Amino acid sequence: MNEAPSAALRPRPERLDNLIDACKALEPVETGVVYPLSADALLGALEAARDGLIAPVLIGPADTIRALAKKEGADLGAAKIVDVPDDEEAAAKACQMAGRGEVQALMKGSLHTDVLLHAVVQKEAGLRTGRLLSHCALIFSPAYGRRIILSDAAINIAPDLDQKRDIVQNAIFIAHALGNPNPKAAVISAVEVVRSKMPSTLDGAALAKMAERRQIVGGIVDGPLDLDGAVDPEAARIKKIDSPVAGRADILIAANIDAGNAMYKEFLFMAGAQAAGCVMGARVPIILTSRADSAETRTLSAALAVTVAEAVRKNPSLFDGPSGE
Repeated sequence: MNEAPSAALRPRPERLDNLIDACKALEPVETGVVYPLSADALLGALEAARDGLIAPVLIGPADTIRALAKKEGADLGAAKIVDVPDDEEAAAKACQMAGRGEVQALMKGSLHTDVLLHAVVQKEAGLRTGRLLSHCALIFSPAYGRRIILSDAAINIAPDLDQKRDIVQNAIFIAHALGNPNPKAAVISAVEVVRSKMPSTLDGAALAKMAERRQIVGGIVDGPLDLDGAVDPEAARIKKIDSPVAGRADILIAANIDAGNAMYKEFLFMAGAQAAGCVMGARVPIILTSRADSAETRTLSAALAVTVAEAVRKNPSLFDGPSGE
């Protein structure tokens, strides 16, 4: 008689593999893959298609895409190709298709991030929501044992208060798409008290008040909080932090790109974390992966975007809320 696996060996429900499992019940999402002219970009999209996550629409020079697939021994299968000559036209075409509803997600290929995001924010693309674009990373670290959303580790260099408001709002909306109706967001600083010479503490306090006044909706926001006070109940107790967020944050808001990027890479490279990334703030999710991201991270990021796209399909008003306009 086979014994049941021990608790230590059972799959943990917090692991991000469950994103892929949940997507298996869904139809693959039509995804514009923008300028996939590197092996990583093309094979990553085709792998996500084989996993049943996306139906790729490859947007770029058709002959070059076919030649790359042949060189890599990759079967393009049923992937559609939209023939455009260069990266800027590929980005513009992909965003126009997304604005018309012809694709429900975008995936960055081998073009520069700035080229893609510039096309996303053009008025004629029809993708603007009035909010800032920001990167959200969904992370599971075995050492921590819970999923957490980190923002912004990839796009906004030194966001001001209004931009941070949008960054918080985007993170709350992705938490909603993942099934958390009232996430707790911690605005991270080095200390948990307001200090006039530390701008990140002033921003944390202001964002908390903005949430109280419904300038940020759909979640609970508090700050400033230092990292241990945000995620560890015992640290919050010892420091006597009286907060509905302290010790149990679902979202971490970094002070700037340096802090966010460092936290993200510490999770991945030093804590054995899983991660999935998605750009929020447009009318469709955008899969934006790094050259150093693992194949697992690329696949998980596609699954996250599919989850977001499905949430929008079921509830088109999901991302309605305060905007910067």
